[in-house]
Amino acid sequence: MGSSSSFNSNIPWTSVPSVANNCFRKSIQKPFSIPSTLPKLFFFNRFAATNSAASQDNEVITHEESQIPTNYSGLKLEETVDGKTKKLRLDQWVSSRIFDGGVSRARVQYSIRSGLVSVNGRVITKVSHMVRCGDKVNCKIAELQPLRAEPEDIPLDIVYEDEHVLVVNKPADMVVHPAPGNASGTLVNGILYHCSLPTMVSLPQPSPEEDVLSEEDDDEEVIAYPSEASVRPGIVHRLDKGTSGLLVVAKDAHSHAHLAEQFKNRTIKRVYVSLTCGVPSPDSGRVEIPIGRDLNNRIRMAAFPPSASGKGKTRYAASKYKTIEILANGGSALVEWRLETGRTHQIRVHAKYLGVPLLGDELYGGTKGMATSSILPRVPTSFHGSLQRLISSVLERPCLHAFSLGFIHPYTLENMHFSRLPPPDFAEILNQLREISTIKVT
Repeated sequence: MGSSSSFNSNIPWTSVPSVANNCFRKSIQKPFSIPSTLPKLFFFNRFAATNSAASQDNEVITHEESQIPTNYSGLKLEETVDGKTKKLRLDQWVSSRIFDGGVSRARVQYSIRSGLVSVNGRVITKVSHMVRCGDKVNCKIAELQPLRAEPEDIPLDIVYEDEHVLVVNKPADMVVHPAPGNASGTLVNGILYHCSLPTMVSLPQPSPEEDVLSEEDDDEEVIAYPSEASVRPGIVHRLDKGTSGLLVVAKDAHSHAHLAEQFKNRTIKRVYVSLTCGVPSPDSGRVEIPIGRDLNNRIRMAAFPPSASGKGKTRYAASKYKTIEILANGGSALVEWRLETGRTHQIRVHAKYLGVPLLGDELYGGTKGMATSSILPRVPTSFHGSLQRLISSVLERPCLHAFSLGFIHPYTLENMHFSRLPPPDFAEILNQLREISTIKVT
C-alpha cells in the first residue's frame, strides 16, 4: 500500500473527522521477536524519589529501584578559568568542570538561575554569560524541589503503537511535556496513563517558553538524550503548543537513540501544512536563512540574513515550501512545508521572513488584525460578516499542522509512514476561505 508524500488538497474537508480516522497508515508487515526484558516505556531521565528522599534531592531512576545515587546537593566548585579555555558560556564551562555525570547541564543551569554561581565575586544568573581566561568562578549545586508528572486519563489519538514506538496525533493547545506552571494536561501526562506507569517526579526545568527556546540545543526540535531534569518519557522531538499533528515517542533506549540519529541525519520525513496571510512569492521555493533569538523579544526567534548586523548567535535553517491553493482571491494560501532542519519555530519564522505569517500566529505577525487586513479587502462585502466571526472566534492558534511523518523503524528497519488531516478548527477556516475562491497551484 502506498501513500503520496504531498498534501492532498482534493480531500473533502467537511468530513475531516471521519476521513482522518481512515487516513493512510503503514503498519509493520514482517514478523519480529520482542525481547522480553525490554521495559514497557523507557524514561530518559533520573527521577527524584516521591517519598521524603525527594526533599533531600536524592535521585533515582524509577520508583521500583532501591539504589540511590550520590546526593549532589551542595556540591561546590571553586576554580579559575585557565588560559586554554576559549570564550565559553558559563553553564557549559561549569558542566565541563564537574566530571561526575550525576550532575546534568540542566541542573547546572538551574543552579545559575537560582543565584548560586558567582563570577569574580558577582552573582550571575544568566546561563549564557560568557566566561574568559582568569575569571574566578564559584558554584554551588542547588537543592531542587521535584516536579511531579501524574498519569492523567487524557484522550490520545494513537495513530500507531507497538512494543517500541508510539505515534500520536497531538491536538492543538496541548503542551508536549510538563514544566513549572504547566505540570498537567500535557502529552507526557497522557502517555503515563496510557502505558499504565506510576506518578513520576523529576527535577525542575525552565518554563515552557524558556525550554522551547533553550539556547543549548543543537537541534532545538529534538529532545537530547538523556536528561535528569526532564519528565519526558521517550519524547524524541516536539511540536509547539499551538501546532497540531504527528509526533513519534520512543519506548526504549535503543528506539530513542535510533530515532534521534535519524533526526540528526535529517532522514526523518516531515510534511507540514499551513494557512498564511497572503500568498508566498514565488509560489514555491527554498528558504535558507539562519535563525536566532530575536534581540528585542526573548520568547521569539527571528530570521537573520547574512547581511544582518548585530544578529548574535544564529543557526543554519532551511525549509522548502510549496503553495497548494491560493484562497480568498489571494488573501490567504494553503502551503506545504518540508523541513531540512528543525530549529525552534522554524516554519513560523521563515513564513514571516517571506512576508506571509501564518494565520493566527500572534507571535510572528499573523494576528487577527493582520488576517482581517489581508483577506477582507480582497473579498466581496457579502463575506465580511462570516469572515469576521471566523477570525474572532475560531482563529485561536497558528494554522500549522504536522501532516505526515516518516521514519525507519528502530527494530524492523522498515520504512514507516503516517499521515493525519488537520483538525476541525483548521478545516473550518480552510473551507470558508475556499467558499470565497480557490485556485489550485500546479
